Amino acid sequence: MTRAGVASATPLAWLDDVERQRRAAGLRRSLRPRTPGTADVDLASNDYLGLSQHPQVIEAGIDALRTWGAGSTGSRLVTGDTELHEQFEVDLAEFVGAPAALVFSSGYAANIGAVVALSGPDALVVSDAYSHASLVDACRLSRARVVVSPHRDVDAVEAALASRSEERALVITDSVFSADGALAPLARLHEVCRRHGAVLLVDEAHGLGVRGRGGRGLLDEVGLAGEPDIVMTTTLSKALGSQGGVVLGAVAVREHLIDAARTFIFDTGLAPAAVGAASAALRLLAERPALADAVLDHARALADMCDVVEEPQSAVVSVILGDPDVAVAAATACAERGVRVGCFRPPTVPAGTSRLRLTARASLTDHELSRAREVLTDVLRARE
Repeated sequence: MTRAGVASATPLAWLDDVERQRRAAGLRRSLRPRTPGTADVDLASNDYLGLSQHPQVIEAGIDALRTWGAGSTGSRLVTGDTELHEQFEVDLAEFVGAPAALVFSSGYAANIGAVVALSGPDALVVSDAYSHASLVDACRLSRARVVVSPHRDVDAVEAALASRSEERALVITDSVFSADGALAPLARLHEVCRRHGAVLLVDEAHGLGVRGRGGRGLLDEVGLAGEPDIVMTTTLSKALGSQGGVVLGAVAVREHLIDAARTFIFDTGLAPAAVGAASAALRLLAERPALADAVLDHARALADMCDVVEEPQSAVVSVILGDPDVAVAAATACAERGVRVGCFRPPTVPAGTSRLRLTARASLTDHELSRAREVLTDVLRARE
């Protein structure tokens, strides 16, 4: 008996009720491990340039592994920093047109570290309603006053900035929104931020390698690369086919993050093998700027085969089916026929907009596209 005089039960019994509720709502998730050498057509991964399997990228990761060992052995402030990390930061900053860069262990850690370190109790943070979960969590940890602005609503951002009482303000947005592939109105956002003395933080996770000159990102495309009041974050796990995260901006921003970003100070540094692989992928992207064009070409082909009316602006093609059970069934049917697609349901997307999320890769072959058309056409027609 408990002190309250009722029969004791495990303190985690509430998880059973939550699991039943999720299952009833069609929101139960499960892991689906891949096997080596799968012959599936991959329309689900974020390997936009197909570089995760490139021989030069793999070999560079192996070389770094042999040179530096399996792990970085500690925080970058202790033993986890290598010449490889520092050189990659220089190379990536030069590629995207930023003054400086700082590598974190993941894109999630980079976003949390940057937002928290650049805000605080005496700041206002304005975040797009569709910002990535890592930015949402960063807002919650920031201790700042947070205003969530409607999706891509520049007027709402300006209203929040104009009425603020805080001395400092930070506006945060994805450059390319991960669920639907839409582009943020970066030029207008920057005009508003500059008018009101705010910093604009842009997550280029889905922009790097796809938008801009030779894949330099949407900030480059709209002429904002290297602006002193812009901070860029990105991940190495998408277009660069590796793992890790980066914050890019003014030298003063890099120095501040080294002193203040807890996800940098207290986290083990990114493994050298991941840095080596990302470095090789960056070199390949710089040498082959047409890779970015191929991503968009293939995205348009995927949209066409799914009767998506709006032309894709990124690697992401969103096929809205509405009901979560319908979306899961469609994704399962595709997988059973050898085509892997993403399936996004609430809370990742708003209720009533569950969808298949297809991602284009530069390395898709004509045969893979033909197979994808056959399967997607059949699966989507069966659900009409």
